[in-house]
Amino acid sequence: MLSIIGLATILVIVLLLLTNRITPIIALVLVPIGGALLAGFGVTEIGEFFNDGISKVINVVIMFIFAILFFGVMQDAGLFDPIINKMIAISRGNVIAVAAGTVIIAAIAHLDGSGASTFLITIPALLPLYKRLNMSPYLLLLLVGTSASIMNMVPWAGPLGRTASVLGVDPTELWRPLIPLQVIGLVLLVGMAIILGLREKRRIARSTELNSVSLEAAATLETVASSPQLDTREDVLARPKLLWVNLLITLTLIGMLVWGIIPAGFLFMIALSIALPINYPSVKMQMERIKAHAPNALLMASIILAAGSFLGILNGTGMLKALATDLVDILPAMIVPYLHIVIGVFGVPFELILNTDAYYFALLPVVEQIVTSYGVDSFSAAYAMIIGNIIGTFISPFAPALWLALGLAGLEMGRHIRYSFLWVWGFSLVLLVVAIIIGII
Repeated sequence: MLSIIGLATILVIVLLLLTNRITPIIALVLVPIGGALLAGFGVTEIGEFFNDGISKVINVVIMFIFAILFFGVMQDAGLFDPIINKMIAISRGNVIAVAAGTVIIAAIAHLDGSGASTFLITIPALLPLYKRLNMSPYLLLLLVGTSASIMNMVPWAGPLGRTASVLGVDPTELWRPLIPLQVIGLVLLVGMAIILGLREKRRIARSTELNSVSLEAAATLETVASSPQLDTREDVLARPKLLWVNLLITLTLIGMLVWGIIPAGFLFMIALSIALPINYPSVKMQMERIKAHAPNALLMASIILAAGSFLGILNGTGMLKALATDLVDILPAMIVPYLHIVIGVFGVPFELILNTDAYYFALLPVVEQIVTSYGVDSFSAAYAMIIGNIIGTFISPFAPALWLALGLAGLEMGRHIRYSFLWVWGFSLVLLVVAIIIGII
């Protein structure tokens, strides 16, 4: 009975999330409570389950709030602008260089872990360049989205935060083994961008407009270099004279996160407390910067807290364990120990039918419970599902940031999925193989 109620609880949450009937917070809070009451647990017991669940995610919540605020302030101060503008200037006029440069620019832009800000920075800056060279804007979206997905493995981005809340660990603990994979992934993506750039160059060469496009590109290089500059924030917030100070603060922060001797949430608290008064001495401006980025910080924090409640109830009632045990009896014995890898292989297609919350809060806990009973490490199970799925983040209709990107570039969702899907899925499979070879999975 517990297994049936647990499955029904998860299915109802997934259905509500897929149909956008209610917000993730409401679904993750109310539905598990109903399931626990139906299973015969009292209000006092449910309260205890809630406390247990929240205690496992509170450190993740603290990190998210201050990480989003810190990187928001760095973005306002213009820390990444010179690097991105320089990359644009270097790669202009050469189709292959533009494609490869797009990967690096998007990776730098996504250091804050926010898909929306990444697209706001990269699309307006690079789209005029792509248009002048007659390059497909869908290639731009494919490269930016895939590069951002690799960088999305940082602990202050959504997937690792969700996974950490499910496993009850510090996100930086999950992230450290993934750093080599991120580096390898970016190198491989630059290689893929070169291949796609060569293909794009051949496509342009076949075009009847080749001569006019080449002449226009050659005649307007200076215009191209100056026109796609970053203008997504107000100039009054930029602090170009503090570029090296902000860079030192950020590099020190990342170094300390990798070292792991201080809790991530505390590190971001300290970094924000140093960066904010240095860049904006006025108390009024400090409060304005916090208010500007607070909505994003609080939204993510509230979802993680709601997920803590959900997982606390499912674990406390025994539903999750019962569901995992019964699924093991149903599934073919030869598949069960490798279920995390099977799900990882189909992670990108899952992005088209499950949103991020449903994948990490509903599917991951069940799979993790099943494979760990066969001796698979929890982290290994999580990595297989993360790596297989995360690369497809920005081909999913459930990703709000993707709709923003499509609007900025004037593109269609269906054409984007058709253009990008096989490349993205193939790239995720390559990363899965690399992760197995280097021992992450």
